[in-house]
Amino acid sequence: MIKRTPHSVAAIVLSSLIGTTQPLSVLAQSSPNFAPSQNALPSEQRTPLPEAPPPSDVKPGTIVGDAYTLGAGDIVRAEIFDIAPELALEPRYTILLDGTLNLPWVGSVPVQGLTLTQAAAVISAKYGRFVRNPIVTISLLAPRPLKVGVIGEVNRPGSYILSVISNEVSQTSLNQRTASEGGNQWPRVSQAIQSAGGVTQIANIREVKIRRLRTDREEIVAIDLWKFLREGDLTQDTLLRDGDTIIIPKASKLDAAEATQVAASNFSPETISVSIVGEVTAPGSLKLKPNATLNQAIMAAGGFRVGRASKKGVDLIRLNPDGTITRSKYSIDLDQNLNAGRNPALHNNDIVVVNRTFIASANDFLINAIGVPLTIFGGISGFRNVLFPNGNR
Repeated sequence: MIKRTPHSVAAIVLSSLIGTTQPLSVLAQSSPNFAPSQNALPSEQRTPLPEAPPPSDVKPGTIVGDAYTLGAGDIVRAEIFDIAPELALEPRYTILLDGTLNLPWVGSVPVQGLTLTQAAAVISAKYGRFVRNPIVTISLLAPRPLKVGVIGEVNRPGSYILSVISNEVSQTSLNQRTASEGGNQWPRVSQAIQSAGGVTQIANIREVKIRRLRTDREEIVAIDLWKFLREGDLTQDTLLRDGDTIIIPKASKLDAAEATQVAASNFSPETISVSIVGEVTAPGSLKLKPNATLNQAIMAAGGFRVGRASKKGVDLIRLNPDGTITRSKYSIDLDQNLNAGRNPALHNNDIVVVNRTFIASANDFLINAIGVPLTIFGGISGFRNVLFPNGNR
């Protein structure tokens, strides 16, 4: 018994040791659930937040690729996903005159000249101080008005502000609008031409050009508005961008049929003002269609005064854009179509002077000088009565 005791004691001790090693093994395997993972990156090795792009010298409204760039007056929606309620943003923000957005917690953020994606990256970097890896989206709700130039053969060349047609009529509708909703109708070339008073009668609408600003260069976009009128090709009536300049050249040759169709389009003003004086039935100021000719102006004034108007002595007086005055004389043939030499197209503010015949001039002189008109049958007797009032010969 004594000899078996140590054996039994050894067995017991061995059994105790085995019993304690099993739970220790289990504890070592579970420890990763509580201890930090060896694969976890230290804080200094974590992926850095996207850096804000350097300050942009791009003018607002220009194009980076084909993206819209922000500027003062744009209304945008800024959203940050999965953030605390105290960091929640307003439904809409307006870019201020200095090109910044005033946002809660981060204050003023410059976004002028940035695309929507670039602006989102800048705002994300700002909120990175409060939110880990913030996800920011910027949506354009209502674009600012566009400033464009229209020069060349238009009635009122100059700089114009064109509003983007929007269905946003109140703050409530803006607040309810989602980022995926549309509703903006961008101005096109034809609208800019209308604002400039329409094209002149000598405009070449086949070779219209748009001078457009890019980030590093100036781009020329060529369009053919005659193709738009003739074939209905809406791609020729190009969408405008802020800062565009539309150039309408002068036509070297006029086609009567083409001029008539252009005058009937919304590229032209509804009417032009022409003054007609002299030997017509109803002299005065006339409102005529833009494609009106010299013959049409005379007929609109009631036609020639019979026996007094000289059809070979009609003057057209024109005030040129450079301040000079041109006076041209025409011999009228009412059967002529549009013709630069015999029946020219009229311009706004032209003056038409229908002169008197020689006989009418002499008759008026006699009336003013001696009070006796000169007629075919009474001319000689009239002279005799003046010379010999008592009937003596």
